[in-house]
Amino acid sequence: MSDRNSTPGTGAAPPAPGTRTGAPALPREALEIAAGYAFPGPALDLGALLWDGTCLPDAQIRVPLSMLNRHGLVAGATGTGKTKTLQLIAEQLSAQGVPVFLADVKGDLSGIAAPGQQNDKVRSRAAEVHQRWTGTGFPAEFLALGGIGHGVPVRATITSFGPVLLSKVLQLNRTQEQSLGLIFHYADTKGLELVDLKDLRAVVAFLTSEEGRTELKNIGGLSTATAGVILRSLTAFEAEGMGDFFGEPEFDTAELLRTAPDGRGLVSVLELSAVQDRPRLFSTFLMWLLADLFHDLPEVGDADRPKLVFFFDEAHLLFDEASKAFLEAITRTVRLIRSKGVGVFFVTQTPKDVPAEVLGQLGNRVQHALRAFTPDDQKALGATVKTFPDSPYDLEELLTGLGTGEAVVTVLSEKGAPTPVAATRLRAPESLMGPIAAEELDRAVTASALHERYAQAVDRESAYERLQEPRGGKGPDETNGERRPGKGPDEIAGEPRRGKGPDEITGAGGRGTSSRGKAEKDESVVEQVVGSGMFKSLARSVGTQIGREITRSLFGTARRRR
Repeated sequence: MSDRNSTPGTGAAPPAPGTRTGAPALPREALEIAAGYAFPGPALDLGALLWDGTCLPDAQIRVPLSMLNRHGLVAGATGTGKTKTLQLIAEQLSAQGVPVFLADVKGDLSGIAAPGQQNDKVRSRAAEVHQRWTGTGFPAEFLALGGIGHGVPVRATITSFGPVLLSKVLQLNRTQEQSLGLIFHYADTKGLELVDLKDLRAVVAFLTSEEGRTELKNIGGLSTATAGVILRSLTAFEAEGMGDFFGEPEFDTAELLRTAPDGRGLVSVLELSAVQDRPRLFSTFLMWLLADLFHDLPEVGDADRPKLVFFFDEAHLLFDEASKAFLEAITRTVRLIRSKGVGVFFVTQTPKDVPAEVLGQLGNRVQHALRAFTPDDQKALGATVKTFPDSPYDLEELLTGLGTGEAVVTVLSEKGAPTPVAATRLRAPESLMGPIAAEELDRAVTASALHERYAQAVDRESAYERLQEPRGGKGPDETNGERRPGKGPDEIAGEPRRGKGPDEITGAGGRGTSSRGKAEKDESVVEQVVGSGMFKSLARSVGTQIGREITRSLFGTARRRR
């Protein structure tokens, strides 16, 4: 897509004879700004410099590809062009072979898969910024939370989602969050897989039952009142239709790192318009995706390009009413995931929507226009201006006077230093600026290689079934018409396997008679060791770790083998 060494784009008038078109013809201040964006390596083209009300197409504003994992912020009032900026950056990343994840809150980013339509506005913008515009569609995968909406279903198991993120979704307080963490810890150590909401309810109910009450006694216990709050929250949560988001098959976040056969990065578009009324859920779910990627990706250090760039739209929803521990976890994730090759762009209305600790990690800034109609607006404007480096612009005046598709930009240079502040007229996206038709979207979803893998939900045996397991093959809690309690985890774990024993496999005479005495002596030692309580406890613990590798960090999410 980059055309910085090409001739002016469609609609641009040729320069008059004798006119100097190089950067030296720029005003001194503009020349100094332009010099800060003259990167020798691969870069994305954002647009052309605005100076003193004039667009200067010879001064191109760009961002180095290698700095896209240093994170960023796209901010601005409603209607100022933030979504088109996301689209512009995503297109160029894809063209450079970098996969992209887009959270599509308003449902208008599906057009990235279709070529854009040229019109007078596009031609005019391309001419102004010297863009050689060509309508182009990009390889896209369409996803939907729990399959609600148009897209391949994205689900997570309760186990991998973890107690911290789930507590935020359920709006639990700090004490209740700690109790939920204790419940997860118990389920992990006992090998009780929490796949969906009914699994978690079953474990909570068991731990408050007569049989299970003593299980947590030595590590703090679970009060009946707290358990009641958690159970009521889970019930209300499921009644609102949230149960579809949790279950199997769980979405493998490695799917987000793919490239198309032609080498372009795949753009994964997660449709969220169908769940706009559940902002706490989708913002937290996006954080789970990031945390899961963080767990799985190896360290890469400073690379020439990111492995993935993740756009987090409506970012303020993530931070609203967040606990101190939750904010600390977000800050750590954003800081550390950079070395895994993942860039994160937060998209919101004003920088003050993002906590200072997180804002300090965002090296690339695209600030669209702000409004200053009220005293609060004026205060937010002043705070925004203070977050920019010193510049020759009057930023308060500039930020309130920017037009649609214009922004104030500062990024990190290839050396990691901030570039000069640059008022910029942004390029036009080359893909369709709007949603594609629903029928076309559905066809793309059905044709996806992921559809067969994730479309059909699976409900296999997990914690609920194990805790409710009947005796004698009767109903869930009944034997001969009488209700019987489900088996406890240790009772289940201690049951013999149904496979054949060694003699059944080899036959009674399978061992040679000349070595029978030695074999029987060796067996007696092995039986003593295997039969010891310490060995059984160790085997159960190791078996759980090998089988499920439950380790929790950051948000309490589970690290899983792929």
